[in-house]
Amino acid sequence: MAFHYSKSASLLDYIFFFFTVLCLVPLQFDNASAVLLVGLKNQHGRHSYHKKPILQANQSSCSLFMGSWVRDETYPIYSSSCSIIDPEFNCQMYGRPDSDYLKYRWKPANCELPRFNGLEFLLKMRGKTVMFVGDSLGRNQWQSLICMISAGVPQSPAQFQKGDPLSTFKFLEYGVSVSFYRAPYLVDIDSVQGKRVLKLDDISGHANAWRGVDVLSFNTGHWWTHKGALQGWDYMELGGSLYQDMDRLAALEQGLRTWSRWVDTNVDTSRTRVFFQSISPTHYNPSDWSTGAATTAKSCYGETSPMTGNTYPGTYPDQMNVIKTVMGEMKYPPYLLDITLLSAMRKDAHPSIYSGDLTPEQRANPDHSADCSHWCLPGLPDTWNQLFYTALFF
Repeated sequence: MAFHYSKSASLLDYIFFFFTVLCLVPLQFDNASAVLLVGLKNQHGRHSYHKKPILQANQSSCSLFMGSWVRDETYPIYSSSCSIIDPEFNCQMYGRPDSDYLKYRWKPANCELPRFNGLEFLLKMRGKTVMFVGDSLGRNQWQSLICMISAGVPQSPAQFQKGDPLSTFKFLEYGVSVSFYRAPYLVDIDSVQGKRVLKLDDISGHANAWRGVDVLSFNTGHWWTHKGALQGWDYMELGGSLYQDMDRLAALEQGLRTWSRWVDTNVDTSRTRVFFQSISPTHYNPSDWSTGAATTAKSCYGETSPMTGNTYPGTYPDQMNVIKTVMGEMKYPPYLLDITLLSAMRKDAHPSIYSGDLTPEQRANPDHSADCSHWCLPGLPDTWNQLFYTALFF
């Protein structure tokens, strides 16, 4: 509403205008969430769904992935008793003594996220399939989503088929399947004469399992940097040649270009929604978040609260520049679920030593054994899925 000064306007006219404005303000504020999310409705077409959503309200925009963490006593929306949670993620079951890390909600700048509704998810996705493809961070998110949905329909019959590389959880009443396909590099890795060969320009072995899925969410990154005993391959193959090693970011780029060509060529984005999850940060170096403060810690162990504010002083993952470069050259880029910065603020949300995968001896030595890569469930991946839910439906 615009008001222009007029010499012919009477004092009564001015009073009436300002009284009207005052009456409208509360209504606009109370319905802010609905108004702010309108901008997401039309972002799902073949040529536009991949763009970052713009949420409009009073001429200001909302960036879903910029904001801050706020305490919210209504969280979490499910408990550690959710049967799908792997022991390595189930921090409460394996002795974590604090629970404040469960009580934080992501607040984007200038808007509110819709609260996740498991029943609504199933009704909107009735008869459809969702598949997470990638490494254990994708598995982290996949299990979180199943628990979040299940909390909304606790009595609904379900079926779980666990396998490798494919595991599937089915909500039978709604015909909805939520799967995880393990492919840490996305591209293929084969055994050749007893050696593991990472094929940077071949994805056909994995990709056939991804065809016909209604919602695909990819992630990769962490396994490309591993060395020594954690390295998942013996040789890399590119253009018919074998390499014992190469620049890891260059290798990641080659693998992502193979993946991107497959997506552009094989995925019909008029029927399949495609997401790519950005790099999930680690917290192994306390100097990244303890700026100006002396610390003897060597991991995320003992961290019980997130960073305050909306900036993170640590380093930005180099893999993200590669991901953005490759996606920027795609014909049909996926929607980038950019969780890197908001996750970097959550130094408190890792399993640390409270993982079912650790022995008592390992738990006694957190500087060397704490898991500061994965995330507790319930916990941070629930926010990833709230953002996924928002991008998918609003």
